[in-house]
Amino acid sequence: MTDLVALPPRPTAGEARRPRLARWREPSVLPGFGLAIGVTLAYLGAIVILPLTALAVRPWEIGLSGIWHTLTDPRVSAALKLSFSLSAYAALLNAPLGVLMAWVLVRYQFPGRRLLDALVDLPFALPTAVAGIALTALYAPNGPLGALAAKVGLKTAYSPLGIFIALVFIGLPFVVRALQPVLEDLDREVEEAAQTLGASAWQRVVHVILPAIAPALISGVTLAFARAVGEYGSVVFIAGNMPMKTEIAPLLIVIKLEQYDYAGAAAIGMAMVAISFGSLIAINSVQLFLAGRGRR
Repeated sequence: MTDLVALPPRPTAGEARRPRLARWREPSVLPGFGLAIGVTLAYLGAIVILPLTALAVRPWEIGLSGIWHTLTDPRVSAALKLSFSLSAYAALLNAPLGVLMAWVLVRYQFPGRRLLDALVDLPFALPTAVAGIALTALYAPNGPLGALAAKVGLKTAYSPLGIFIALVFIGLPFVVRALQPVLEDLDREVEEAAQTLGASAWQRVVHVILPAIAPALISGVTLAFARAVGEYGSVVFIAGNMPMKTEIAPLLIVIKLEQYDYAGAAAIGMAMVAISFGSLIAINSVQLFLAGRGRR
């Protein structure tokens, strides 16, 4: 006769849930999940959600027709197009420049390397107005670089090209600092193994290095784009601020505030938030896709 083995009693709902909650709450560094999540939600609510809610509510004072009239105004449309297009172009240019600079800082030892590494953070440290004045002095028609560009028929300051230069200047550190720790942790033995298997330098870059740094690169480009869209101080001096030509969207918001058109300024701000949010969602989706492929 087969011996019957007594099965352990089935755990209750509370007992079954308890280990899951314990795993969920570990590890705990702060003095309790309730306090930590409360502080987090309070901070996000006061600093992020409430201002964005106020921004979304204020334009409706002029109604849907007023918002549509504001956003379809040729001057507003031109400013939005200029801000987002130049921000995207600057972020795309910062991608190869940031990879090259981060690679040099990580993989090579040379005199002045620490100084160059410190200079990368200069756009972070400089007040935006100081950066704008410095760029204008350099790229103005009578400035050293502006006069040199004028000899080949390029107008830098007081043109979209000047805005583009300013956006590249303030966005480059985001890409470099996002890539540096990834390149430092990149295992060189994988590159050496690919080389011993007959991979060329280009194949090692495409199949080994780029897949490893792609999520960090996209993150840095995203930060550079987000910073460039809302940049004001370093752009307003070199732009020239000519309506329909070199007028950026943040400047137009300031102009409407000076005219006491708070609803119109909020409408432009809401449009910028919506476009930026959609762009960030698309970029983050690509980043998650590449990160998922890298883990396979």
